[in-house]
Amino acid sequence: MQDIRKLTTIQLKDWLTQHGEQGFRAKQIQEWLWKKSVLSFDQMTNLSLPMRELLKTHFEIRPLMVDQEQRSSDGTIKSSFRLFDGNLVEGVLIPALRNDDVDRMTACVSSQVGCSLTCKFCATGYMDRKRNLDAAEIYDQVVAIDRQAKENYDVPLSNIVYMGMGEPLLNYKNVLESVDRITSPDGLGMSPKRITVSTAGIAKMIRQLGDDAVKFNLALSLHAANDQKRDQIMPINESNTLQALGDALSYFYKKTGTRITFEYILFYNFNDTLQDATELWKFTKRVPAKVNIIEYNPIAEANFKNTDPQTLDKFAGFLDGKGVTVNVRRSRGKDIDAACGQLAGKK
Repeated sequence: MQDIRKLTTIQLKDWLTQHGEQGFRAKQIQEWLWKKSVLSFDQMTNLSLPMRELLKTHFEIRPLMVDQEQRSSDGTIKSSFRLFDGNLVEGVLIPALRNDDVDRMTACVSSQVGCSLTCKFCATGYMDRKRNLDAAEIYDQVVAIDRQAKENYDVPLSNIVYMGMGEPLLNYKNVLESVDRITSPDGLGMSPKRITVSTAGIAKMIRQLGDDAVKFNLALSLHAANDQKRDQIMPINESNTLQALGDALSYFYKKTGTRITFEYILFYNFNDTLQDATELWKFTKRVPAKVNIIEYNPIAEANFKNTDPQTLDKFAGFLDGKGVTVNVRRSRGKDIDAACGQLAGKK
C-alpha cells in the first residue's frame, strides 16, 4: 500500500478527482499530515466518513513510534524510534539551561539507518547502512522530540541539528524535503536559520547545497586540518580532500552567504597540538567560519581519549588569539550514550 505522505499536493489532488472527490480536499489532507502531524485517517474530522474509508483503502500513513526513552542526569532525553519496517534509529532532545531557565531546546535527528561512512571515532560508523530515511521519517522525529520538550519542559523546540545517525548529504533529496516540510508555513513553520545540517564532507553535495540556495546552516565535521591525519580517522577524506572541501565550502558561501561551522573533536595526543591549531586556523581562513571544539565521547569500538583541559585551553586560546570565533561544546547525555558520536541503536 502506498504511503500517502510521498504524494505532492498536486498528485493527491489528481488522485482525488480521479476518484470522484473534490480537489480542494488535497490541501485539507496535507494540512492534517504535515501541520497537525496526525498518523490516522480517522483523525481527519473535516473529511466525510466515506472519504476517510476511501483513503484507508488505498493509502497508509507509516508511523514512527517511540520504542524506548532514556533520561540523562543532565536532562537530555534519548529516544529509540521504531520505523514501519522494524528498523531503529535514535534521536535526542538536548535542553540547554541558563540560570535555571531553558535557553535553547535542540532536537538531534538521524537521516539514515546506520551509516555507510566509517569514521573511526563514531559508534554509528561501525554499523552497516541499511537504508535512507524518507522525509516523513525525519519529520516525525522532530514532531516526537518537540512533544517531549513540551511534556518535560513546557517549552517547544528552538533548534534542530541533523547530527544523528547517518550522513545527511548521502540522503540529499529526503533531507532537503524534510527541511522544506519542517520550515513550511503548511508544516511546522520553523525558521531554516534554526536548522543545522552536519556533514563529514561530501564536496560534490556541498556545492549542490549552494546551487539549491539553501537557507539552513551547514557544519563540517573536520577534526583534523591536514589530509594525513584526517585520512586516518575519516576515510571519506581520501576521496574528498581538504582542498576539495575548501573549494566546495567557498562555493557554498559565495552562493548562500551563510557562515560555516567547523566541528573539531580534540583527541589526546593526535590532533591537539599548537601545530594542529595552526593548521586549523589556516583552514578557517578559506571561508567565513566559526569553530566548535567538541568533547570526545568514548565508544567501545575505539581507543581514542579526550585531550586534557590544559591542552584544550591552549588550543582554543590560540584560535581565539587569531580572531577565530571559538565555542567549546561540553557533552550532553554521555551517561546514556546519547552524546555526539555515541548513537548506535543500542538498548
